[in-house]
Amino acid sequence: MASAAFEEIVEDFEFLDDWEDRYRYVIEQGKAMPPLDEALKVPATKVDGCASQVWLHAVIEDGKFHFDGDSDAMIVKGLIAVLRRLYNGLEAKAVLDVDARAEMARLGLNDHLSAQRSNGLRAMIERVRLVAAE
Repeated sequence: MASAAFEEIVEDFEFLDDWEDRYRYVIEQGKAMPPLDEALKVPATKVDGCASQVWLHAVIEDGKFHFDGDSDAMIVKGLIAVLRRLYNGLEAKAVLDVDARAEMARLGLNDHLSAQRSNGLRAMIERVRLVAAE
């Protein structure tokens, strides 16, 4: 159910044996992501439940779901970039059909994120699902 863009990440991860390389990859994904406009960093877009500062701004245009985001933590910004690749461009209804935890588990992230980061990732996924369900 994952997007083609997310499948590219899965394929890239298959070539990265070392977890430090995978972490670097995720961080690079975040660095490559355009910054979120400061005007969108407001309480309404802030994600609660994350140890770091996280903002997600989602829109549905022509039935397609898109979101941008930002964080003050490099690894979290990378996780936002990975989630964008998982969800962006899907029909809003299809976002709800994505088992994000299972998709992220394909990357092995569940086993290598701290408890705080895992909680933050869950909070980001829930925010995406809430917006898509509106």
